[in-house]
Amino acid sequence: MILSYIDAASGSMLLQIILGGAAAVAVAFKMQWRRLMQFLHIRKYEEDAPAEPVAETRESEALDPVSEPVGKS
Repeated sequence: MILSYIDAASGSMLLQIILGGAAAVAVAFKMQWRRLMQFLHIRKYEEDAPAEPVAETRESEALDPVSEPVGKS
């Protein structure tokens, strides 16, 4: 005797397992893409440097962005 009935909860769980596995494979592939391109010498090695130069700000300016005029009161 073969029972082949899948109720809604079981079907939903199977669908979540399949979609979750596909999402995990996609994320893993995306994370390893750069290493693969460097290994195949398609892309050159880039150091982990910021894309934009970091602006030099004083700590007081960073904490209080609104500056008050100095001298005249």
